[in-house]
Amino acid sequence: MKRVGILALQGDFAAHGAALERAGAAAVFVREREQFAAIDGLVIPGGESTTMLKLLREDGLLDALVEFGRARPIFGTCAGAILLATRVLSPEQESLSLMDIEVERNAYGRQVDSRIAPLDPAPEFERRTAPGRLEAVFIRAPVIRSVGRGATVLAWYAGDPVLVEQGAHLAATFHPELTADSRVHALFLEKL
Repeated sequence: MKRVGILALQGDFAAHGAALERAGAAAVFVREREQFAAIDGLVIPGGESTTMLKLLREDGLLDALVEFGRARPIFGTCAGAILLATRVLSPEQESLSLMDIEVERNAYGRQVDSRIAPLDPAPEFERRTAPGRLEAVFIRAPVIRSVGRGATVLAWYAGDPVLVEQGAHLAATFHPELTADSRVHALFLEKL
């Protein structure tokens, strides 16, 4: 069984753990740099990206996380997608630069503008998982404003990419861990 770490500094890492276990992986809550050596992939959950960066620096995890991402798969949701981006807007901030995407923070609005929406995934997503709409939970969600040549859009919402993969990495601007549908997590497990 694959062991998938979930960065457990902030966000709903327990919900990601349950989703990964439903998809067939063992979840490991990562809080120390030594734990990176014992996992096959990593999920960076939602939360607040600037706070997450601060905690990563304070706990001495930032360099280890970048090094891990150069060799192993990472799946970022919401704030995790922001951290994976090459460029972050509104305001600009540091990121891990592991995916060729440009992300605008909180672009769908404030907390009161959060929503649940159905997504029609791209044929590539359905070919690798199962057909059918995805339920997407957007909470103070970022918007992916541009996608580089090496990245593939797997789902759109209101004309914007919301699920993108590039090589071993996957980014979602929504929270798939908050639904009963495990297909996005199962897709990530294919990368391990």
